[in-house]
Amino acid sequence: MQAKLYFVHALTPLHAGTGQGVGVIDLPIAREKATGIPYLPGSSVKGVLRDASLATDKTQTLAIFGPDTENASDYAGALQVTDARLLALPVRSLLGAFAWVTSPLLLRRFQRDGHYAGGTATLPTNIPTPVAVTECRVHSEVCALTEKPANQNASKMVYLEDLDLQAQPDAGAKAWAEAIAASVLGKDTEWGRLFQARFCIVHDDVLGFLLETATEVVARIKLQDDTKTVQRGGLWYEEALPAESILVGIFAAQEIKKSGATPAAAFTHLKSLLKQPLQLGGNATVGRGICRLYACDQAVNEK
Repeated sequence: MQAKLYFVHALTPLHAGTGQGVGVIDLPIAREKATGIPYLPGSSVKGVLRDASLATDKTQTLAIFGPDTENASDYAGALQVTDARLLALPVRSLLGAFAWVTSPLLLRRFQRDGHYAGGTATLPTNIPTPVAVTECRVHSEVCALTEKPANQNASKMVYLEDLDLQAQPDAGAKAWAEAIAASVLGKDTEWGRLFQARFCIVHDDVLGFLLETATEVVARIKLQDDTKTVQRGGLWYEEALPAESILVGIFAAQEIKKSGATPAAAFTHLKSLLKQPLQLGGNATVGRGICRLYACDQAVNEK
């Protein structure tokens, strides 16, 4: 078996929902039960890729993604897709417009997935850890998020939502910012440089707070066709990951002798499918879930 990391960059708000909610939000996003971290189900990603593949090459589709439902017992598909878990959350900032926020926990999980997928050569080994909830780690002294204090001896500050955090420039944060930017946005492109200037590592407890308060919640309505007024029961609240969210998962592929599929063929075909943005999650007709997917070039044989 071979595996590669893949990244999801949301160009528009992404709603990967659970179908129902028990709180104020009628349609919340999918979250892990234990951690509350948002994720995009691998089945959703694989289904969209399969549909895109069917439009280009049905024979390759059946070999790589498996046969149709009625013939599912004939052989297995060569491709396996894990859930894409949140890596960096865009959060409103008083300075620099917004920040891409992550935490030691998210970076450790990313590092572990990278080890499985053979990407550790390009990932930093050191994970910066804020020692207090009032502290955050940033790329460098020259950061779009930091405010120059009136007292030159005072620490620079980062303001996320209504949180005031002391900014600590960190070489480890710089290394992670460059590694993620290179994988998703292109380290030396304009967007890659913007990411590095807005990258921020916060305490895990702070991230937990932001995951509950910094997602996008909008009110949706359904109108009656004749009167154009809100239909009774036609108001609901819907949650989404904000545009610019970055998630990471794993593509794994194995050889299937019956269909003739190989990992190399599967990854080559995937590369052709990822050239254009894809729509993931719900609300396709209102432009939600337009995402770019990127597959890491490195792969490793499982031992």
